[in-house]
Amino acid sequence: MDVFAAHGYQRVKPPLLEFEDSLLAGSGAAVAEQTFRLMDPDSQRMMGLRSDTTPQVARIATTRLANASRPLRLSYAGQCLRVRGSQIDPDRQVGQAGIELIGHDSPEADAEIILVAAEALAKVGLSRVSFDLTLPMLTPTLMDAAGITGAERTALARALDRKDAAEVAAHGGVLAPVLTELLLASGPADRALATLRAAVLGHAVLGHAVLGHAGRALASRLADAVAAIRSRNPSLLLTIDPVEFRGFRYENGVSVSIFAPGKHEVLGRGGRYVCGDAEPATGLTLYADAILRAAPKREARKRVFVPAGASQARAAALRREGYATVAALGALGDDLAEAARMGCTHVLRNGSLVALEAETHTGD
Repeated sequence: MDVFAAHGYQRVKPPLLEFEDSLLAGSGAAVAEQTFRLMDPDSQRMMGLRSDTTPQVARIATTRLANASRPLRLSYAGQCLRVRGSQIDPDRQVGQAGIELIGHDSPEADAEIILVAAEALAKVGLSRVSFDLTLPMLTPTLMDAAGITGAERTALARALDRKDAAEVAAHGGVLAPVLTELLLASGPADRALATLRAAVLGHAVLGHAVLGHAGRALASRLADAVAAIRSRNPSLLLTIDPVEFRGFRYENGVSVSIFAPGKHEVLGRGGRYVCGDAEPATGLTLYADAILRAAPKREARKRVFVPAGASQARAAALRREGYATVAALGALGDDLAEAARMGCTHVLRNGSLVALEAETHTGD
């Protein structure tokens, strides 16, 4: 949150519990199936526990902050509760901390949320993370333009989700060749962009005017976003999965998922969406619990046992230096034994800080 604030993102605090008709309005409808519901005993109206904070922030931006200067930069942190987890992300209660950049549609805005998130993760020791860029609307756009609907569309979507090239070929129809190319293009950004550019601009299947225009616009925006990111942080690890479409259902442009090496958990997720009726926006949510599991373990705070009658001013000074103080609640016969029992590393003795291990050794 300190990193977010340093980049001009101002904190808002949406409520955990809201009336259903407001919580699930607009982009909130996309997370309705993940929302726990209960009845307000006072008004007899249905309420919901938020499963994602972004729709709430979007609503704040279009109501209370409708007249605030754009682009509007907002941040948030809090808990969310989901009806069900996923196989790689089974947690149902999720701590979120995120940013939303509202009112500006540009590759630079897409890049900013990723760069700020990278800086925040580095601050907690996660400097070797991978940002997997996706275009959630590319696959649906291609299927719409090719007229793939019904059971065939469902089967094709499932095949793409499972990265099953054989099934993509079986259900892709006229799109099978280009979708297979895009499926196999997933990986480092440069290679994936080259394949995406060739597939969208050069493949014979995409000669259809609407299909070609939509594909070109999405591919071009992704390439511009990558260029904007690299202009400010050339060493950031970027991968691209052109046919990935999982994530928040309200996303409609360049999207991103964050991973740490050797970890299967998603550390964060976000992307471009529409705020309110038509205002462009992009945002990114970091999952605090997953980040803490992936981040290097921090050294535990040293604990100092403060015997009865010791200087409270000295104890306060120790707290300012980063120690935790554990005060005796009365006179004790053996301060050292009590300090050990309370898991302390040091004892405050005659105004001086003494390591418990050294003090015990001296006593022996």
